Amino acid sequence: MEVQPYVFFNGRCEEALDYYRQHLGAEVTLMMRFKDAPPDPQNPPRAGLENKIMHASIQLGSTQWMASDGNCDQDAKPMSGFSLSLTADDAASGQKYFNALADGGQIVMPWGETFWSKGFGMAVDRFGLMWMVTIPHQG
Repeated sequence: MEVQPYVFFNGRCEEALDYYRQHLGAEVTLMMRFKDAPPDPQNPPRAGLENKIMHASIQLGSTQWMASDGNCDQDAKPMSGFSLSLTADDAASGQKYFNALADGGQIVMPWGETFWSKGFGMAVDRFGLMWMVTIPHQG
């Protein structure tokens, strides 16, 4: 069994994926736009969504996750109730990732040493996605 996050960016998916590629080294392994789907007369796409991302698969480190623009609903509530946890190999790369995710977003817990890790921080990125960045505990 495998559990994978599926994140809806409400119209900003391509921008988010470009940012994660540039700053975290993410690789988009599959991307389909709404216009690429076969026509479905029972469920036609909303006008204006043709070039938005219907589905994407992303490889980030050893983790694969998925994303979409979703319905691009202007009344959608912000993402909440979860976060992605990124475990970096060392403190320098952890701080680099944290800074990239916090840039243009909101720091929830500044990067720093805790009683369980030499490096940990929490931020909501510019796309509204909460991240916890950490380095492994070293006994």
